Amino acid sequence: MLRDHERRHRRPSLLACSGALLAAAAVGLAAYAAHAATGAGSAQANLLTAAAFAFGHGLALAALAPTTQRSTGQLGLALLLLGTLLFAGSLALGAFIGSSTRLAPAGGMALMAGWVVWGLDALRR
Repeated sequence: MLRDHERRHRRPSLLACSGALLAAAAVGLAAYAAHAATGAGSAQANLLTAAAFAFGHGLALAALAPTTQRSTGQLGLALLLLGTLLFAGSLALGAFIGSSTRLAPAGGMALMAGWVVWGLDALRR
C-alpha cells in the first residue's frame, strides 16, 4: 500500500527522460560514425565527439535528475540538457548535412555553466 502511495506522489522527470534519450541517440551516432560515415575524417570525428558528449551528459541527467529537488539544481541540469543539444546537435548536424557548427561553442559554455550551477547547488545540500 505504501509503495502505491509513494509511486503516485513521484513526479515524472523530464530531465531524466531527456538524459536517457540522449544516451540512446549517442549510441546511434557512434554506430553511424563507426560504420557508415564516409568522406572527410572530421565528419566522423565530429560524430564521435557528439556521441561521447551526448552519452556522458545523458547518463548524468538520467542519474542526477531524480534526486535533484531544488530549483538551482534543476537549473543546472536544464543547462546541461540545453548545452548537450546545442553542442552535440551542432556537431551532428554539421556532419550529416554540412551545416555550420557555430552553436557548438555556446553549447559548451552552457555545459560548463550547468556543471558549475549544479555543483554550487550540491554545496548547499
